[in-house]
Amino acid sequence: MTTLYPQLVLDALVHVRYPGTGKDIVSSGMIQDNIRIDGNKISFSIIFDKVNDPFSKSVVKAAEQAILTYIGEDIDIKGNIGIETKEAPKPKANPVLPDVKNIIAVFSGKGGVGKSTISSNLAISLAKLGYKVGLLDADIHGPSMPKMFGVEDARPVMTEFDGKQMIMPIEKYGVKLLSIGFFVDPENALVWRGSMASNALKQLITDAHWGELDYFVMDLPPGTGDIQLTLVQTLGITGAIVVTTPQDVALADARKGINMFTGDKVNVPVLGLVENMAWFTPAELPENKYYIFGKDGGKRLAEELNVPLLMQIPLVQSIRENGDAGHPAACDENSLSGMQFNELALKVIEKIDYRNQNFDPTTKVEMTR
Repeated sequence: MTTLYPQLVLDALVHVRYPGTGKDIVSSGMIQDNIRIDGNKISFSIIFDKVNDPFSKSVVKAAEQAILTYIGEDIDIKGNIGIETKEAPKPKANPVLPDVKNIIAVFSGKGGVGKSTISSNLAISLAKLGYKVGLLDADIHGPSMPKMFGVEDARPVMTEFDGKQMIMPIEKYGVKLLSIGFFVDPENALVWRGSMASNALKQLITDAHWGELDYFVMDLPPGTGDIQLTLVQTLGITGAIVVTTPQDVALADARKGINMFTGDKVNVPVLGLVENMAWFTPAELPENKYYIFGKDGGKRLAEELNVPLLMQIPLVQSIRENGDAGHPAACDENSLSGMQFNELALKVIEKIDYRNQNFDPTTKVEMTR
């Protein structure tokens, strides 16, 4: 048996190159003094510049193969390579909403994939779990939350707090809600330039009395434009949830969104991806699944980009009907759809807790979970 020592490992890893630069991972400083040897077991971490690096999984596989090729096939290396980041992103200070613990941005690359449905049911499920929840309908050109919550005729009032007039959110199903839909004529198109829309949303955030919240869910407009960038750069976003359907056109836009959040200019962690309308099961044939928009497209995208797949949610008629009736599916936690959204909320809580625990500026971030 070959005698193992750190330099032998480094000599093997010289043959692994990082696709982003073409340089080997040893001279690039991606392997530091963290090589551990126990008998024929070798373990270490590869350090990347940013969280959710798109090449992390391929580099880990190449490193495993290099160890087996240049040291020996009997080496225990599979699953022993961790992923860390060179500099952990510092949690952003949140002076805009100082009493809000976590801000979740729900995003889709294109319209029509069910982003608002996911946002509303997630917010209600979080509230049913006992958390203080706020929901901002930031889809400025297509606000749908007033209808989905059955409060289309509601009009928020102004109340004085600490000498300042502030907007009081509408409360229903345990969720504090604000939407531009409360302030505009629903029969007329809202024709605003980007700066006007961004300023209106800032006012709904900063001039509203949200109070203490455990989770503040933002239903973002679809796409990767000025409004989205303004919101995520203004607020200390805890993490983003990307919603897509399995079809290729939706996946292409979802990919752009994930790249926007994980890019250097935004640098917001992606908590995970939700594949909506994953399949259709008719009520009279509960064992059947019909993949109307394609099969497992969101699942494959999540694996490719190394982001968690939070849920695959089927296309269910009652979800649409309940949303249109102002009574989202999550209101009935005993229904099949209600249980699915409850599971989604629990997974989001888990991801946020893990993110908050590991995004310590004094430590490196372990992203292998």
